[in-house]
Amino acid sequence: MRAADLDLSELLTVDPQAGELRFSGARAILLDAVAMGLLRKQLIDALGVAAARAILTRFGFAHGFRTAEAARAELALESDEEWRNAGGRIHTLQGMIRLAPGADGPLSPEGARVEASYEAEQHLLHLGRADAPVCWTLAGFASGYLSCVEGRDIYVLERRCLGRGDASCLFAGRTAEAWGAELEPHLPFFQEDRLDASLRRAAEALGRAERRLEARAETLLRTAAAGASRADPGGLAASSPAMQRVLELARRVAQVDATVLVTGESGTGKERVARLVHDASPRARAPLLAINCAAIPEPLLESELFGHARGAFTGATRDRAGIFEAAAGGTLFLDEVGELPAGVQVKLLRALQAREVRRVGENRSRAVDVRVVAATNRELAAEVSAGRFRKDLYYRLKVVELRLPPLRERREDVLPLARALLAQAATRMRRPAPRLSPGAADRLVRYAWPGNVRELENAMERAVALAEGRRIEAEDLPEEVRAASLLPDAEPRARTLGDVEKEHILSALARNGGNQTRTAAELGIGVSTLYRKLKEYGRAPVG
Repeated sequence: MRAADLDLSELLTVDPQAGELRFSGARAILLDAVAMGLLRKQLIDALGVAAARAILTRFGFAHGFRTAEAARAELALESDEEWRNAGGRIHTLQGMIRLAPGADGPLSPEGARVEASYEAEQHLLHLGRADAPVCWTLAGFASGYLSCVEGRDIYVLERRCLGRGDASCLFAGRTAEAWGAELEPHLPFFQEDRLDASLRRAAEALGRAERRLEARAETLLRTAAAGASRADPGGLAASSPAMQRVLELARRVAQVDATVLVTGESGTGKERVARLVHDASPRARAPLLAINCAAIPEPLLESELFGHARGAFTGATRDRAGIFEAAAGGTLFLDEVGELPAGVQVKLLRALQAREVRRVGENRSRAVDVRVVAATNRELAAEVSAGRFRKDLYYRLKVVELRLPPLRERREDVLPLARALLAQAATRMRRPAPRLSPGAADRLVRYAWPGNVRELENAMERAVALAEGRRIEAEDLPEEVRAASLLPDAEPRARTLGDVEKEHILSALARNGGNQTRTAAELGIGVSTLYRKLKEYGRAPVG
């Protein structure tokens, strides 16, 4: 699991009966930001700026160190770098800072840039603008967290601060040796033995007051917005750049009546994208009707699409409109359009070009006002080359193509999507919405999801059905997903020549928007060779 996958609702648990709140397994409390600001003011008024800074820095250091210890016991992150990144993520989830977009960590050469700090905000509110940086607790937290993670003393200093009028706060972390003489003025605020006796006694009293409580039965805090906020209304997670591009293009094309072709592996959510296009279009008030072209026997398919007249064939006892007419004013979703027989392909092409249909057994045509969104898991360009799909129909359908990446190629979307699907499954089963434990979340992001979103949806429905409490544990997941945790990310296997070739070919195919002719030309191989390779990779249908 990565630091970016952490979710507050899954780290935070509450037991209302015992009055216990736990963050990443450790006892926690909620503190009002304004009250913390008042405490700062009273410390400064009573003890002076230097003593107040020492107390708050040491408090922050202890908080950060304890947070890192608790996270180590609860979470399974992929690398040391992810553990470093998790500190800023956790601090953000706790509501103390907001990192600037693309900000690095304190140990980077540029430092960590923070565009919002509760501590600077409270200092300005209660004490006005300062002459020096004032985010003492935050600097202490980062120092304590990184010291625990790195296994050596790390000192984080604030070089710019919103509290003194800078555009942002900037935190930089180094060892004492790396800081050199620059650290000397700040060192007394970190070292307990440099505090006066009264402050040491206060710290000792706080230490004696702290006690560890036995673990109680955890009840997760219900907050539906936490997981589903990054998912689209159709259950389409859009955290990954690839999926964000697809959904942005879908919203743009929804505003016009162009025909859309949605492609991608089975289970990637093609019907959900079709619904998004419909819901975001001017046709949203009219129906969205769907038909699976592979599920209807060929003799009946033409009638289902275009309708029939009474007496047109045995059993046609009355006139019947087809789905093209039934979807008038709305959107028609043709799923598995690559399975259409040749005779129906010709009539579908005419319906798209002339915007009219002719019922089976009739001599006259009927105008239809319908927007068509088609979907397929086949490579239609290869089907055209093989003579199984009409080229003119292919280009008529592919006015705009929305190619959905498989779930294994957009791992950032796994947890947001899982959380949204959990909420949906809980609603259907009339159960409280559960949350993912860190262990379950870790296994979800490690698994390859060959069945894509459909497989994930089934796994989440299973988890809701089996969960004993209001948290999904690893044992609630399917066996193959649980087994994914046994694959150590930290020990990458040697890549074979076949792996390198596959990655190169699929990368070229993606650059060319799935066009196999252009891809083959770029790679310097024949189209038939490319098609054979894609069959081996499971990216093209077996003819």
